Amino acid sequence: MKQLTILATLILFLGLTSIATAQIQSGTWMTKVGDTAYNLDTNTGERAMTVEVNFKKPFDVKPKVILSVTQLDGDKAFNQRYNVEVLSVSRDGFTIKIRTWADSKVYSISGYWLAYTE
Repeated sequence: MKQLTILATLILFLGLTSIATAQIQSGTWMTKVGDTAYNLDTNTGERAMTVEVNFKKPFDVKPKVILSVTQLDGDKAFNQRYNVEVLSVSRDGFTIKIRTWADSKVYSISGYWLAYTE
């Protein structure tokens, strides 16, 4: 019984230690007509731009990043085509690449991000 109690205590301690060392940060991102190098609303074909995100506090190790899109404003006369992906993750921040193609016209797009370590 004593060994079982010690084992349970050890498992609980290790579990709490892993939770305590995990890091999480989150925020929002946005880009729109008028931003520097914004081209998602002009011409046709593939167009892309990037958004830089800096963490408030650097992570101890390179985190994993999850993105979501929460708002899209586009021209109703054309199909809405867009792709959003994470590039260049570091302990200090990451880059979001946003692209559209064909005749789509995106006037603004925004979303949330979540960065975490295990």
